[in-house]
Amino acid sequence: MSTDSDGTAGAEPEDVGTSAPEQSSHASGNGGVPLVLPESVRTRVIDYGSDVLGGLPITDLPPVLRRVAKFEPRRRARLAGPQIAAQLETDATFRGRVAERMEAVWPELTEGLRKGVVPPAADPVTVAAAAYLIRPDGWVDVVNRVNSELERRASAKEADEAAETIAELRRQIGELKDEHRDEVIRLRAELREQRGEIAELRRRIHAERQRAKEAIGRAEQAIAEAADRSGNAAGQVSAVEAENRRLRNRLAAAEAQVDNARRAARAGRSAEEARLRVLVDVLLDAAHGLRRELALPTSIESPADLVAGGARGRTPMTGGLPTDDPALIDQLLTMPRVHLLVDGYNVTKTGYGTLPLADQRTRLMAGLEGLASRTKAEITCVFDGAEVDLPPVQSGQRRVRLLFSEPGETADELIIRLVRAEPSGRPLAVVTSDREIVSAVRREGAHAVPSALLLRRLDPSA
Repeated sequence: MSTDSDGTAGAEPEDVGTSAPEQSSHASGNGGVPLVLPESVRTRVIDYGSDVLGGLPITDLPPVLRRVAKFEPRRRARLAGPQIAAQLETDATFRGRVAERMEAVWPELTEGLRKGVVPPAADPVTVAAAAYLIRPDGWVDVVNRVNSELERRASAKEADEAAETIAELRRQIGELKDEHRDEVIRLRAELREQRGEIAELRRRIHAERQRAKEAIGRAEQAIAEAADRSGNAAGQVSAVEAENRRLRNRLAAAEAQVDNARRAARAGRSAEEARLRVLVDVLLDAAHGLRRELALPTSIESPADLVAGGARGRTPMTGGLPTDDPALIDQLLTMPRVHLLVDGYNVTKTGYGTLPLADQRTRLMAGLEGLASRTKAEITCVFDGAEVDLPPVQSGQRRVRLLFSEPGETADELIIRLVRAEPSGRPLAVVTSDREIVSAVRREGAHAVPSALLLRRLDPSA
């Protein structure tokens, strides 16, 4: 239960169990004939009463309807409809106020009802509602006539709907008959086709039976011929087996001769192999003596692959070209067994540092691949492994060796280890502009090349 701003209880009214009687006795103008108020007229009267409630002062409102007066008209009609109808039936003052509103809205209709004249074009429901509220002489007859008219219209509508339903059913029955007739015709045609197919199948079965009989006769004849041939084949098999035994004996003799020939060949080959072995031993001893005489290394693997060995002295390379001439790169790479080490990120960040690191590595490696293909020189490019989460695996088809420093080691340290791993006397050049690396590699006897010089060599237009 809620309370409105003026203190009036605002709870929604409970539906009244008893509504305004739809049948009542009115002696005025009707001779005591019971009044039948149609449901549509009753609903219209309740709507009029609900509309009037919202415009009445609170002092003029019936006590039982005050708590619903502030509701919306539709809500009042829906929740308090029975109460409004009962109040209109019993409260002449409230009914009179509703009738005044009716006269203001429908002046011509109310004037005609007071004179006993009903406009022929007026809505029957509106006419009955106005007569019920205004209650002129003979208003009960007006309501009853409207009720009869509404019942007649409802009956006529039901009759029209029934006629339409019957016509629709007849149409559907006609369509079903047509479909049934078409289906019967189709089934009869299919039956004729099936009978024709059955006759054809019977003819084929008869022909197949005849062919089966003929085949059985031929099979019996073939069995007899096979029996005769089997006897002949048995004799031929015996002769073949005897021939096979003779051939096996000859084969055994031939295999024995082959074994004897192989043993003789092996004996001769053993003597030749002994002489070759003595010659190989002599050559190996001479090669070892020559290696010791020339102090040649025993490994043929590249030191850059092993990254092992201690620091040894190396004679620095010299050249007649200036250090800012890109031709110096070509001169270094033409030296026998030269090894070119490249400080990867030092070069890329000097030339195209705005690119992502992956694109920097790809661009530099592409340029070095072309340089290695043209000069056939050994080139190693070193990057800092901390810059990548998972260093890519180097493809075996690349001409340039790609190395990443291990965790805890910088690319600078890896380059110095590679320099120290090379044998003394091998031509070695390091491309970097890092002063610490330049100083370190020069102390090891390697030649330092500026990064900008390599960039100009790879891209002359830069």
